[in-house]
Amino acid sequence: MIEEPRIIQSQTLLTAYIRIATPRDEIQDVIGPGLTELMQVLTAQGIKPSGPWFNHHLKMDPDEFDFELSVPVTKEIQPAGRVVPGVLASARVAQTIYHGSYDGLGDAWGKLHSWVEAQGFTPRADLWEYYVSGPESNPDSASWQTELNLPLTGS
Repeated sequence: MIEEPRIIQSQTLLTAYIRIATPRDEIQDVIGPGLTELMQVLTAQGIKPSGPWFNHHLKMDPDEFDFELSVPVTKEIQPAGRVVPGVLASARVAQTIYHGSYDGLGDAWGKLHSWVEAQGFTPRADLWEYYVSGPESNPDSASWQTELNLPLTGS
């Protein structure tokens, strides 16, 4: 289930991220180790995340995910291994909150895309999703929340 979408101007964020390209069916195998690596680098540099982790998908392909596994930070990190500093630029986005298991994210994105098109907007090729609450906070997937952000072209 998604909440009623809205159009907002997102904030520019400093990030620490790892760029990952992986077959779609292997994404669950790379997320955990990637997050561990990100958090180890942040800890070693004395930096704390300033919000929930997120994936910034650079393009959507049916067979492969090309994304930045990211954590927002309050100050720029020093590159370490695969972890590099970045910026998620401010953008005009269609935003909603999806409630439920990660298995339903594809359908939730489909609903958001349909809403955007029905409103007469044109989405960009990239998107990002913040994992606000998930299995680390409650084993009941009905309580999980993922914030979906679909950038729009034009002003």
